[in-house]
Amino acid sequence: MRHLLIDITPLRTSPAFRRFFLGRAVSGLGGQITGVAVMYQVWEATHSPFWSGSVALAQLVPLLTIGLWGGSVADRADRRSILMATTVVQLVLALLLVAQSAWLGTSPASVGFVLALVALLAAVASIAAPASMGVIPRLLPTDQVAAGLALNRLSFQGSMLLGPALGGLIIGYAGLEIAYAVDAASFAAGFLGVVGLPALAPATRTSGGGALEGLRFAVTQPVVRGVLLVDLAATLLAMPVSLFPLVNEERFGGDPRTLGLFLTAIAVGGVAASLVSGSFTRRSRPGVITIAAAAVWGVSIGAVGLVTSPWLCLALLAVAGAADSVSVVTRGTLIQLAVPDDLRGRTAAIEMIVGTGGPELGNLRGGAVAQLTSGSFALVSGGITCLLALAAVGATSRPMLTFRTS
Repeated sequence: MRHLLIDITPLRTSPAFRRFFLGRAVSGLGGQITGVAVMYQVWEATHSPFWSGSVALAQLVPLLTIGLWGGSVADRADRRSILMATTVVQLVLALLLVAQSAWLGTSPASVGFVLALVALLAAVASIAAPASMGVIPRLLPTDQVAAGLALNRLSFQGSMLLGPALGGLIIGYAGLEIAYAVDAASFAAGFLGVVGLPALAPATRTSGGGALEGLRFAVTQPVVRGVLLVDLAATLLAMPVSLFPLVNEERFGGDPRTLGLFLTAIAVGGVAASLVSGSFTRRSRPGVITIAAAAVWGVSIGAVGLVTSPWLCLALLAVAGAADSVSVVTRGTLIQLAVPDDLRGRTAAIEMIVGTGGPELGNLRGGAVAQLTSGSFALVSGGITCLLALAAVGATSRPMLTFRTS
C-alpha cells in the first residue's frame, strides 16, 4: 500500500524545496480566499452571471498579452529575483483590494475597481508563474520531479480545500476587507519561501531566446501539443466556476458561507487524489492517464447540471476535482520530461496561458451560455462538448498516448 501514497522524499531531502513549498502553500491559501471574495463582491454588485464571468476576462487579457514575454524573461533572468519582485508587487495590489472594499463595499461602482485590480494581479502573475514553474526541476533531481509536482499539486488542492470555505466564513462574519487583508498577509509568507531559494540563474542557452521559439516548439512537439489540447478541451468547454454563484443561489439560497463549498468540493477530490498520487506518478504511460482523467472531469461537470440535490452536486464536483488533480500532475510530468531546460520558461509560459486562459475563457463561455439559456444547460452542454473534443484529441495525438517515462 505504501507505493500508492504520495512520495514526500523532496520535502525530506531538499530544504530549498521545502521552504518554497510552504511559502506557496500559504500564499495559495490567501489567493483562494481572494478568489471567493472577488466572486462574491462582483455577484452582489451586479447579480449577473455574465459579470461573474467577466472576472475571467479581466484575468485573461493580461495573461495573453504578457504571458509569452514573462516566459522569455524566466529563461533570461534569475528566477529567484523575478519571484521576489513580483511577490512584493502582489502584496501592494492585495492591499489596494482591501482599500477599495472598505470604501465601496458591494456597490455597483466597485466592479470597475475590482476588475482593474484583478487584471493587474493577473499581469504580475503572468511574469511570476513561468519563473515559478521552472523552479522545481532546478531544485530536485530528475527522479524526484514527478513527486515534487505531485506535492505542489497537493499544496494547491489543500489551498482550494480550506481557502474557499474559509473565505466564505470570513466574508460572512467579518466582511470583504478582512478577507482581502488575509490574502495580503499571505504574500509575506510567500516572500519568505522565495527569499530562501538559491540563485536560479538561467541555464546556458543552446537555442535562441525569442518568445516565439517557445510557441513554435509547443506547436510542433507532438507530446507537448497533445497535452495542451487535452487541457483546452477540459477547461475551455467544461469550466463551471463562473456558474457557482448562480447554482449557489438556486440550491443553497445564495448564502456566502456555502458559496465556498463548491470550490472546496473540487479540492476535496483533488486532495484525495494527491494523497494516493503514487498510484499514477509511478505509472509509465502518463498520456493515457491524462486523457482518461480529463474525460472523467467532463462527465462529472455535465452531471452537475442534471442533479437537483445540492449535496450530490458537491459530490460530483469532488469527483471532478480528483480527476483534475490526476490530469494536472500527469500533464506536468509529460511537459517537464519533453522540454529542455533552455526552453522551459517559455514553454511554461505557454502552458500557463493555456492552463489559465482556458479556464478563464471557459468561465466566460459558461456565464454567457447561462445568461442566454440556463445554468443547467451551460453545464450539460459543456460536459458533452468536452468529451467530443477529447475523443478527437485522442485520435490525433498518438505520440502523447504512447509516451513512456521508463
